[in-house]
Amino acid sequence: MTDQSAASPIVDGAWLETQLEDDAVKIIEVCSDPDDSIYRGGHIPGAVRFFWKDLCWHASNRQFVTSAELAERLGAAGISDSDTLVLYGDPVQYGTYAFWALTMAGHGDLKLLDGARKKWIADERPMSTDIPAPAPTTYAPQEGDAAMRVGRDDILAHLGDADRFLLDVRSPEEYSGERVMEYGKFDHGAERGGRIPGAKHLFFKELLNEDDTFKPAGELKAKLDAAGADPTNAGEIVCYCRLSHRATLAWTAMTFILGYEGVKIYDGSWTEWGSIVGFPVEK
Repeated sequence: MTDQSAASPIVDGAWLETQLEDDAVKIIEVCSDPDDSIYRGGHIPGAVRFFWKDLCWHASNRQFVTSAELAERLGAAGISDSDTLVLYGDPVQYGTYAFWALTMAGHGDLKLLDGARKKWIADERPMSTDIPAPAPTTYAPQEGDAAMRVGRDDILAHLGDADRFLLDVRSPEEYSGERVMEYGKFDHGAERGGRIPGAKHLFFKELLNEDDTFKPAGELKAKLDAAGADPTNAGEIVCYCRLSHRATLAWTAMTFILGYEGVKIYDGSWTEWGSIVGFPVEK
């Protein structure tokens, strides 16, 4: 392993390309679409594919994958609990979402590819159409930690608290209540438009460069400070979006690039809050 891998869980394409022949480094492409045609058309060599729900969620109850379930899924994909696991998303926020979910489920040596699929392709790094067929292996369940997750009742109980800062990273149209979904012909995903009362706004794309890599630390801090998400005076920071995928980009940037402690995500996000009878909405 290189110093970059040891120093940060966020790794770049140059580092990952040097690890492609290392049997102890496993790669997962986390996809937003259940259709696998994009993956079959080309992926990072050796990467196995997971539809995001099949990797990150419990099979039926919309809870996150448990440590025992993760052990079963990764073991079946040829990944052991001692392997270095590198995640990348298609699109980028599905990689950070999986990084968050698998952190909670306890995988130890977990990495995230900066820029995900988009940057890898832009840099003309190797791609493959070979579909790996890994032999199942043993994966011992690890101890998880869900401290970076909060639920709707916790959010409701602490509305207006001076020591909690709510950061909404959806699009401006979602934040204003004009839409409940960022883009597309259909506008669905919650019964009401608006935002959680008191939430401040920072569009998640402000955290990223055009190639989907994270902006430098100084630029990230300036963007977050301008939104009010400064832990020295904002207290506990809680992020949300529509379904928490985009919120994980902010959580990753604050936690692993800026070193903020205790950043959390409201995972139900607007899909849940905007549909609950009796929960307040601000526009």
